[in-house]
Amino acid sequence: MTHVLQEQREQIKRWTRLVSRRRWLLLSVAALTAVACAAGIATVPDRYEADARIFVDTQTVLKPLMANLAYQPDIDQRVGMLARTLISRPNIELLVQRPELEFDLSDPHYTDALVSSLMRQIHITPTPSGNLYDISYRGSSPDGAQRLVEATLDLFVHAGARAKHADSQEAGRFIETQIEAYQGKLAEVEARLRDFRVRNFGVSGVSNQDYFSRISMLSEQVSKLNAELFAAQHTRDAYRRELGLEGSALADGVHAEPPSEVDVRLQDQRKHLDELLGRYTDEHPDVIATRHLIEQLDAESRQTPAPQARPRIRASSDAAWASRQQLRLALAEAESRAVSLQTQRATQAAQLDELRALAARLPQVEAEHAQLNRDHEIVRTTYDSMVARRESAALGVKLDESSQLTEFRVVEPPRVSLVPVFPSRLHLAAMAVALSIAVGLGVAILVDFMSPTVVEASTLRRLTGRPVLGTVCVLATPESRFAQRQDQQRFAAALTALVALQALWLAWIALTPPLN
Repeated sequence: MTHVLQEQREQIKRWTRLVSRRRWLLLSVAALTAVACAAGIATVPDRYEADARIFVDTQTVLKPLMANLAYQPDIDQRVGMLARTLISRPNIELLVQRPELEFDLSDPHYTDALVSSLMRQIHITPTPSGNLYDISYRGSSPDGAQRLVEATLDLFVHAGARAKHADSQEAGRFIETQIEAYQGKLAEVEARLRDFRVRNFGVSGVSNQDYFSRISMLSEQVSKLNAELFAAQHTRDAYRRELGLEGSALADGVHAEPPSEVDVRLQDQRKHLDELLGRYTDEHPDVIATRHLIEQLDAESRQTPAPQARPRIRASSDAAWASRQQLRLALAEAESRAVSLQTQRATQAAQLDELRALAARLPQVEAEHAQLNRDHEIVRTTYDSMVARRESAALGVKLDESSQLTEFRVVEPPRVSLVPVFPSRLHLAAMAVALSIAVGLGVAILVDFMSPTVVEASTLRRLTGRPVLGTVCVLATPESRFAQRQDQQRFAAALTALVALQALWLAWIALTPPLN
């Protein structure tokens, strides 16, 4: 331990003697370095930092109310992207043109360099606590830095609205273009469908019915008309027979006895059977039951003796004439209905025959018609969707114009610190003083290392590795001592002057107003 301390003391003595020997070199180098640093620092302005904090509220009350009425993009993603892309060259070029910043933009090269510099110096930093963003800038002037942060804050608030307005206009133009395109397609498809219907009038289906549906429908209609015609003809024939019997009875002057109740029931059931046969087949349960009842009534009628007709004086000729007129009216109606049904059946049968004759062509026509309907439906659906999107986009634009879905709140307004940020000119001056001393020491040590001077036996023994047999002392005369004292006084005066100048320079730096 004692040996180590002795070595440290000897090392300190060696450094002290080295500095003493090279003191004028150290002082000269330190002075030159101080002058050079002072000249450089004199042109370096202080830097003042201005900052602001803004909160972007994307959860407004209007947002959930308009959820299904208008298109709403991801506001959080848009704000984050805006914060990351705000410091871009187009935006900074707009920023430097603001008159309150008072930038001289007459030189294009200076303007380009200024924009590049501001892009590096303006910072928009999101905080971890949410939609909070810090805007900061360091400038040479406190007022200029604060105005620049205010302008950047205003650009941040209004850039989102401008970008959204531009996006809305672009989307509106795109939708309008698509609507015009699909409107033309819709008109073309409708024209093709209209021409097809005109060209295939009477062939293509009605109400989108296909070939087999029309065949089945016409067959059912013809069968129904046949049944109704058969029933109408039976009714007409019955009226004819009854009218003929009544006429013959009146002509003979004989009035038949009124039919019995069994005969009346039998006649009614036969009429009812004719009606059933017009609608159903012989195997139908109602037809079988009616025929069985007719057989029973017929058997009962045969067992009952027939009444004898007897001459009768026409006491009621007027009533008979009225009854005959009613029968004639009923017969006329029955004949008219039979003719009408016969005409309808002939028309439907002709259409059925024509449709069956077109069996080879009609499926192809129906397939083409179905394809045209599908194309028309697809184009119509797309067109309606585009129109609905246009209305939604228009509502979104009106929503943007009336109120903002994003609210910008300035949490901390732009402010600037009156103390220059580190490193200020004072900090640089202090570091320059230390640097000048360090450079002087370094040059002195380097020169001594390049051209060493041995003044101690221990140093010589360490350098050569050989034993030193003896030393020779320097005999100082009075003249040499006087010269040495004068040299020391001059060095002290020079060192004092350098220290005083450094102190005065530091005081001047501290008291001088900031450079703009």
